[in-house]
Amino acid sequence: MDRLIAMEAFVAVADLRGFAPAARKLGMSPSGVTRLIAALEERLGARLLQRTTRSVTLTDVGSRYLERARRILGDVEEAESSAEGERTRPGGRLVISAPVGFGRLHVSPVTSAYLKRYPEVSADLRLSDRMINLVEEGVDLAVRIGHLPDSTLVARHVGEMRRIVVASKAYLAARGVPETPADVTTHDTIHFGAMTAAPDWRFVRDGLEVRVASTPRFTTNSADAAIQHAEQGGGLTWVLAYQAAASLKAGRLQVVLAEFQKPVLPIHIVYPTSRLLSAKVRTFVDLVTETTDWRFG
Repeated sequence: MDRLIAMEAFVAVADLRGFAPAARKLGMSPSGVTRLIAALEERLGARLLQRTTRSVTLTDVGSRYLERARRILGDVEEAESSAEGERTRPGGRLVISAPVGFGRLHVSPVTSAYLKRYPEVSADLRLSDRMINLVEEGVDLAVRIGHLPDSTLVARHVGEMRRIVVASKAYLAARGVPETPADVTTHDTIHFGAMTAAPDWRFVRDGLEVRVASTPRFTTNSADAAIQHAEQGGGLTWVLAYQAAASLKAGRLQVVLAEFQKPVLPIHIVYPTSRLLSAKVRTFVDLVTETTDWRFG
């Protein structure tokens, strides 16, 4: 027996003073309503209704139970309405995860615009370059750059990114512009990435991947530091296109070996499930697709 359904049947019988009108209201058969009430009374160990051939009246226990049943059903309806509102109207706390650099430059401005559009939402933007478990860490959605491993997450493609090789014009004038991947070995290089990662540079030539071993003169885990050193003539560095976008636009750096770049990396927004997707997640993804151009390189 579903206690809420039985409770709803009991309230309908009490309000309409009969099994037949209650059955019509609930879209059930009178015998079905009768069985629900009987099961409810058996569970409670008390008679709730006095039945005669002409009328149905409440017992003393039934009168007291009716008051509580109305309150319980009202609470359930309020809870369901609140949950329905969460799916249709943005509200509550939205937790977003994004890579540090990309999040600071591109996700943070979108989040600010989102909060202005939806004042009933509060946001928690968490910037980290580690791969997090969204469910375990209570994150609603994450922005991720690169090919996604197989998972149960739903992914929405929102842009693309390239890795590019850049250097300052002054450095290239002094040392020459590399023409092929092999030329990298004759240049000073700046390694940006995990300190334990092998500093091999990967290119594509004639459809095949080409790896070039590099012995960097400068190694850092900061894209800003790598780009700054390149701007000062420190050599070639290999970064994501968005990281060098401002320097390229200002003319402080220029791209080299563009014809040997690897295919683009996708940018996705991922979230745990698309079933009953909350309005706050849906509207954030919509705002990104409507107002941003996350195509770099």
